[in-house]
Amino acid sequence: MSHAISIHPAFRRPAVLALILALLAMLGVAVLAQVGGERGIAPVASTSDIQVSGIEVDVRADSGSEARAQAWEEAQRKAWEKLDGPQLSDSQIEGLVSAIVIERERLGPKRYIATLGVVFDRQRASRYLGSEGEAQRSAPMLLLPVTVSAGTQMVYERRNPWQRAWAEYQAGQSRIDYVRPTGAGGDSLLLTYGQTGRRSRTWWRNALDQFGAADVLIPIAKLRYTYPGGPIEGTFTARFGPDNTFLDEFDMTAASPAELPVMLERAVVRFDRIFELALADGKLRPDPTLNIGTPELDPALQRLLELGRALRAQEQAAAAASEPTAESGDAITAAPVRTPPPEGSVALYTVQVATPDAAAFDGAVSAVRGTPGVRSTGIRSTAIGGTSVMTVSYSGSIGQLAEALRARGFTVNQGSNALAISR
Repeated sequence: MSHAISIHPAFRRPAVLALILALLAMLGVAVLAQVGGERGIAPVASTSDIQVSGIEVDVRADSGSEARAQAWEEAQRKAWEKLDGPQLSDSQIEGLVSAIVIERERLGPKRYIATLGVVFDRQRASRYLGSEGEAQRSAPMLLLPVTVSAGTQMVYERRNPWQRAWAEYQAGQSRIDYVRPTGAGGDSLLLTYGQTGRRSRTWWRNALDQFGAADVLIPIAKLRYTYPGGPIEGTFTARFGPDNTFLDEFDMTAASPAELPVMLERAVVRFDRIFELALADGKLRPDPTLNIGTPELDPALQRLLELGRALRAQEQAAAAASEPTAESGDAITAAPVRTPPPEGSVALYTVQVATPDAAAFDGAVSAVRGTPGVRSTGIRSTAIGGTSVMTVSYSGSIGQLAEALRARGFTVNQGSNALAISR
């Protein structure tokens, strides 16, 4: 079956049709320009080998090649000392090395000056180093490297030195499981600086699910160019999570634009150390509110809940045993008995609250605290204009808490052990 498309006579003129086609073509170019172009930088493949960078050597010999060979042996010894390895001969250390990375070098007729990196094979070196570096790694963390310069904030909108420094970082030996997007295609539209200011767990969950990550790391590089060709001052801030939690901050300076990549490489290494320390301190845990379906529960509270369920089952069994039984031949169907929770049985639940403004936040907190059965409340995070998170101690089940909050005028979405409420 064919369908005829009618065009208004006013649009049948050749000049008008040409104008419409030109506008459509321009619109298509604009849409492609948002995601096209030279944007992506693919991260290097990670390896679990042990790499020691920044080894400086300066050796003189009868020839340049001989000076280089001696310098490489010296770099291997220095790298092994940095790892606090046991005393070994040069030949033994050389047998553990899998690669030499030349960071910078100058070769003369009888002199060799360089900054080198030494990569040790983990399997061969582990028998001397023991279990060092084999601590538990973090959950997958999405990386959003933010560059702030000249009043603009940039993540993956275009290729930049800060993105390249993270893409070229060898993160195989780090305890942080970095998820590094390439920045190509739709990454530049989804992962923007504005995303770091959002508090909505729904927005974050959608973004994290695209890359298989559990949470987010935000290393911020604020660069100030003093004058053309002059020093570049950098202020680096480490932040974490959907609430943009501050971890640490430090300053660095590059003598000239040519030294900027070196400064950024050193900054990446320092960021990795900050994130590892936060992981060791227990700060770098995935936010349980990012997944309302499977929230984390403290083991002590879990044991209290199991004890409460056991007491409830005992009371129900005792109540059933005390009921009068029917004589033979008489069928009596008893109505189900809903036994309330035992006195003092209290559970802790996570409640996410939509708080578009400060007044909504204050009203929601007061209303939840005044709900019958609520023993106490705590504020886990405050997000004015987004979603705040509370912990609620309630004497009853999560379904009863949901009904009690609905009676207070809230719209409630119920998860397995958490609620999302709004007015």
